[in-house]
Amino acid sequence: MGDVVAFKKIKPSQKFKGRELCKSGFHKWQVVSENRFDVKQGKLVTSYRCLRCGATRNEAR
Repeated sequence: MGDVVAFKKIKPSQKFKGRELCKSGFHKWQVVSENRFDVKQGKLVTSYRCLRCGATRNEAR
C-alpha cells in the first residue's frame, strides 16, 4: 500500500484572500517592464499589473 497524503483544508476566507479589495477598486498595481513602446500610437506606454487579481492597465506618457 502507498502512503496516504493528507491535504490541507482551505478555509473559504483564505480562498479569496485579497480579492475583496480588487472588487471595490483598490488594486495593488506593479509596473510591468515588458512592453514600453506602443507601435500604433508611437508613444511610450507604462503597463501595470495587479498583484492580487492579475488585472492589467496601460498608461500613456
